[in-house]
Amino acid sequence: QPQVGESGGGLAQAGGSLRLSCAASGSIHRIDTMGWYRQVPGQQRELVAIIDDRDNTRYADSVKGRFTISRDNAKNTVYLQMDSLKSEDTAVYYCSVKGITVQRPYYNYYWGQGTQVTVSS
Repeated sequence: QPQVGESGGGLAQAGGSLRLSCAASGSIHRIDTMGWYRQVPGQQRELVAIIDDRDNTRYADSVKGRFTISRDNAKNTVYLQMDSLKSEDTAVYYCSVKGITVQRPYYNYYWGQGTQVTVSS
């Protein structure tokens, strides 16, 4: 089972910025899509942004123009630069990696444990 770990969450003021990082390690050897999702208690997990192995990106309408997703394939790492933060961005942010491992030689989704982002107004 590969490890997927997020970092960079925390507290920010409205209008401020945070940068999240997520690295996939272990037995994963081919990665297709990497992405960020978020979840607020009592609500469904929602897509924030995803990026494929050709650097094509897709964003939720609520974050377009404010968030930027990028990846470093050499490090199996995906980033989420979050600018102009709003209180409604407060959530637990989860990293998702679609990849192939030796144990599972087909694409599967692997998730991180999540990192809390809190935006104060």
